[in-house]
Amino acid sequence: MTEQTKIPVPPQDEPDGAKPSLIERVVRNYDLVRLAPAPIPDHLVPPPSQRRRYRRADEPAEATAAPEPAVSAARPEVVVPEVIEPATATFAVPAPAAPVAPVRFTGKAHPVKREHLRDQGLIVPEGSVTALLEEFRIIKRQLLFNASQLQQQGMGMAAQRVLICSPHPGEGKTFTAVNLALSIAAEKETEVLLVDADFAKPSVLSALGLPGGKGLMDALADPTLDVADCVVGTDIAGLWVLPTGNATTSDSEYLSSSRTRDVLDRLTEGAPNRFVIFDSPPALAASPAAELAKYVGQAVVVARADRTGQGSLEDAIGLLSGCPNIQLLLNAVHFSPSGRRFGSYYGYGG
Repeated sequence: MTEQTKIPVPPQDEPDGAKPSLIERVVRNYDLVRLAPAPIPDHLVPPPSQRRRYRRADEPAEATAAPEPAVSAARPEVVVPEVIEPATATFAVPAPAAPVAPVRFTGKAHPVKREHLRDQGLIVPEGSVTALLEEFRIIKRQLLFNASQLQQQGMGMAAQRVLICSPHPGEGKTFTAVNLALSIAAEKETEVLLVDADFAKPSVLSALGLPGGKGLMDALADPTLDVADCVVGTDIAGLWVLPTGNATTSDSEYLSSSRTRDVLDRLTEGAPNRFVIFDSPPALAASPAAELAKYVGQAVVVARADRTGQGSLEDAIGLLSGCPNIQLLLNAVHFSPSGRRFGSYYGYGG
């Protein structure tokens, strides 16, 4: 048998009631105390009241009531979401302008003697097609086209006005103004107002055989006078005439006043198809031509082929520089470079 003398035998002299247990003897005999954890200092050990007690497996669980949540006496706040509207432009949209009632001329219609027109070499309404009629048809077509272009460019009522002028007297400005008015009056959708603006030597009324009366200068001098009441009617459909009115030595000063624009606008107010022609005095002989040029969209300078010099023509155009569109009309031409003779197509050329 193996010798077991090295195994320590517990002492036999200890009483039975004081004998250590088997685990205590093992700890003591094998010095297992050194393997135990270090003792916890007393100041780190929590008091019994703060120690957590663990329930044994055979110990019944204690019934604990869950704490009731605190009920606030105040009503809950209702949050209303803020509606943010998209930013919109704040541009003021102008209200559409009310339509302006057209100014109607109510002057008595006076007869125009056709024989008197023929004796002066003017266009005769309802007459045959002549070379003169064809020439002024071409001129009026260009002026009417220019007027429509000026209206599209935003020139306003001034686009409906044209000034007929010449550098010197006797170059055919009144002849041109009257024939142009007679030609435009023949248009189906256009009417024309011929204004005698040669205040020193008016000649439009005598050319048409019409009586005199109040006119443009009276309306400029009297704010209470409506210029539309001064317009004279004719028996030629679409043709109206405004006389010069009473003579005055302050015609240029009246034309340069602020009232002039209002008076001239009154002539075409609400009437976009009305064309106004001014027969003005010669540009180098009187100042009203330069003043009237500020209120018209077109100016036609009549130059006589056998009389008007280049220097005079340039000086006249310089005085009319207030008008944005100045054109030249050569009068009394006895030859045509192209060989064409107006009116010959209809069998009336000679």
